[in-house]
Amino acid sequence: MPPFWGSVASTGVADHYFTATPSVASRPGEVRLHADGVDLTLATDSGVFSGGRIDRGTRVLLDAAPMPPVRGPLLDVGCGYGPIALTLAARRRRLPVWAVDLNERALGLTRANADSAGLGNVTACRPDEVPEDVAFAGIYSNPPIRSGKPALHALLLRWLSRLMPEGRAWLVVAKNLGSDSLQRWLEQEQGFPTARLVSEKGYRVLEVAPREA
Repeated sequence: MPPFWGSVASTGVADHYFTATPSVASRPGEVRLHADGVDLTLATDSGVFSGGRIDRGTRVLLDAAPMPPVRGPLLDVGCGYGPIALTLAARRRRLPVWAVDLNERALGLTRANADSAGLGNVTACRPDEVPEDVAFAGIYSNPPIRSGKPALHALLLRWLSRLMPEGRAWLVVAKNLGSDSLQRWLEQEQGFPTARLVSEKGYRVLEVAPREA
């Protein structure tokens, strides 16, 4: 199966956080993450998504999305430097947390941040490195809406199909970037029961259940 952002190159989107090796020069930095009892200092860099701050959509997701109703592995899709994955890992230290991204600089940062925080339950890797037999109790993502609909839809279909029967996914999407149309596509065209969990600060958090058998 191709990388989940494999079609981005044809969209004209700036490549720095959509490609495996960002072309922009490295400019290391740090951000602080505070989220419901989790307090972390994360190393960041140029060439990764929202490298200068925790973006608003990610904050909304971390504040709103619960732990899944069943116990099992968790997945952060498009992990960047790891704010979502590390928050999940800190909240559930005995659960495996997979953090996937195409961007090697982002993956390196996630690994370093997990090491610094003592979170040995985080595995940061490329999408094709996740074993095919792993199913997820919870999937969390601030998905790459600007990559274009074909790439976005392929990404979501790839990972949502790997939810455990009682698992759930939570996606944060800006209202002005098509959150409502994405909800309709997921539910009406693809058969994933989808509900709006919250609407806050211009973002929707969508809760997605597996397709009904």
